[in-house]
Amino acid sequence: MQDQKSECLTVSVTRAARILGISRNLCYQMIHEGRIPYLAFGRRIVIPKVGLDNLLDIQGDDGKSEKITQ
Repeated sequence: MQDQKSECLTVSVTRAARILGISRNLCYQMIHEGRIPYLAFGRRIVIPKVGLDNLLDIQGDDGKSEKITQ
């Protein structure tokens, strides 16, 4: 059997905020507004990397970034 490297599939809210270039407080606000996907384990909130990647990959047909609204 081949050894597979364990890769964390989630990031903390603080790390997600750094990746997005926003404050931690804004990241929490966007989570509570449903604009950033998250998982909650008790009081601990983590952001799935795939959800963060999807959020960053949202683009229009012309390749330009779109404003994300809900």
